[in-house]
Amino acid sequence: MPDAVSIHDEVFRHNQAAWDKQARADCEWSRPVSAADIADARAGRHQARLTPDPLPTGWLDAPASWRILCLAAGGGQQAPLLAAAGAEVTVLDASAEQLARDRMVAGREGLALRLEQGDMADLSRFADASFDCVFHPISNLYAPDVAPVWRECMRVLRPGGRLLASFYNPVVFVAERDADDLARGRITPRYKPPYADVRDLDEAALAAKRERGESLVFGHSLSQLIGGQLAAGFALRGFQEAYAAAPRFVIDRYLPTFIATWAQKEG
Repeated sequence: MPDAVSIHDEVFRHNQAAWDKQARADCEWSRPVSAADIADARAGRHQARLTPDPLPTGWLDAPASWRILCLAAGGGQQAPLLAAAGAEVTVLDASAEQLARDRMVAGREGLALRLEQGDMADLSRFADASFDCVFHPISNLYAPDVAPVWRECMRVLRPGGRLLASFYNPVVFVAERDADDLARGRITPRYKPPYADVRDLDEAALAAKRERGESLVFGHSLSQLIGGQLAAGFALRGFQEAYAAAPRFVIDRYLPTFIATWAQKEG
């Protein structure tokens, strides 16, 4: 059986290629912000988001002069808005195609962005206490283990710095993915969290997903997602839930399946 390191490396390479493919196909998370959005951000009205809803008041109201790491957040969306609002922004993403969208917006709008290609679980290129904020919109479902992500965020944040992160409620991974169930509005429980494609899909379904070039996903438990931040040394300062703007799963119709947290590095 492959060890955790080899699984991580194989998943990283696969998902890197999958996100390059999604970006080329103009997926929702690869559509750069407009010039009007950038103008709003420059006027103090940035709309960087962790969920479909606006950030709660106090989370990131005035990011001017902040050193912000947009973690696994390429696509020409969040980072350009924060840079236009006056922040010193670094983007780290696995996908070269996603980073190309940030580069395009930066060139179009005259923004300074530092672009880095890499693994969200390995921030060794950054020194301790390098950032005031890590902005980490939904992406850790592509990491087999979220604990190293939280530990690295803790390390690169200055004392008093904040981790603003979002993720899916693990309930979205519980049900059978069946078109008939979706049409009937029916939920058929099949999986227990934490969920992992590489473990929970049968061999044929996993092979088909790989063949289609789709991302491999991991539905981490709340103990791993929120408890893991606490275990890394963070103090929880804020919590947000939001409904999906366009429900993809039956459960999206009945409860808010997006979760965002503001976690603080004390000191």
